[in-house]
Amino acid sequence: MRFGLTAYGTVFHMGLHAGSNRVRITARDQIDMAVAYGLQGVEIPLDVLSQSDPGEVAAYAEQKKMFVNVAMGGFEPASLMKALHLSKLAGALTLRTVVGGAKIGGDRRHMAGSWEPFLKGVLSAFQEAVEIAETIGVNLTVENHQDLSSEELLWLCDTIDSKRFGITLDTGNPLATAEHPADFFRSVAPHVKNAHLKDYKIYGSDEGYRLVRCPLGQGVIDFPDLFQLMNEINPEVTMSVEHGALEARHIRVLQEDYWTEYPPRTAKQLSRLLRFVEDRARYKGDWRTPFEQNQTPDEIAKYELEEMDVALAYLSKHIRKHEIRSESTIK
Repeated sequence: MRFGLTAYGTVFHMGLHAGSNRVRITARDQIDMAVAYGLQGVEIPLDVLSQSDPGEVAAYAEQKKMFVNVAMGGFEPASLMKALHLSKLAGALTLRTVVGGAKIGGDRRHMAGSWEPFLKGVLSAFQEAVEIAETIGVNLTVENHQDLSSEELLWLCDTIDSKRFGITLDTGNPLATAEHPADFFRSVAPHVKNAHLKDYKIYGSDEGYRLVRCPLGQGVIDFPDLFQLMNEINPEVTMSVEHGALEARHIRVLQEDYWTEYPPRTAKQLSRLLRFVEDRARYKGDWRTPFEQNQTPDEIAKYELEEMDVALAYLSKHIRKHEIRSESTIK
């Protein structure tokens, strides 16, 4: 396993948010930031990569001994194919995308009666694009972006049945589709090619619960268990730090219509999720981030970097443990 840096947990610091008042980073800047944190790779937003010479990005990443992944959104075949070719030029291992459909927070209520046709369109688009992925040797992955459930991700992977197609696992997002994280991880692990390491604190509400970003190791996700699982099942996976969005996600699982267009779930699955939430939920304190408190751009950027410092201090211990374990296995 190798560990890297996405751009989406530090959007104010990197000048990617419209309200940041900062110069937008370059692909080279992101690589330098990952190097400074002692990481081994980057996941570069497609629009950032598009403003660079991809060949120069590939050469610089190789010089710094960094892996490269690329992040985009959408599933229109021509856009995917164009991004795959650009990713290849940049020396990328994986192109990650998201399909949307559901609103952030796993809300499908507006998709009543149209979710199945939507998924069939997603499948068709990926089937078309994966032919290019196979030809040029770049992985195409879809993220569980608080939209697709584990059942749907497995259906896509099994139906497409390509070594170049798989999943970008966002570790915090199973909670947004009302799934126990550990169950989600185990079910999709063989298909994971890339992961976003994200942690959340849970705040209970009358309608369900809120997911609030926090540094890795400070929330509810069991990262040692995840790392052990991936080390056993899928040790070639790339993993990158990505703190959650600056807005809390409200998961309204206690509203009956939340379950509109969801796959059937057993009583056991639901009870495991609700027990997980109840054992960890907070019911006091201000759950709002500095962004939600309308703090200044500089204060928000400082908050992002402070979270990164805490996360990297936590993650570095686990990286070293796995390096030692790997060295022992080789010997």
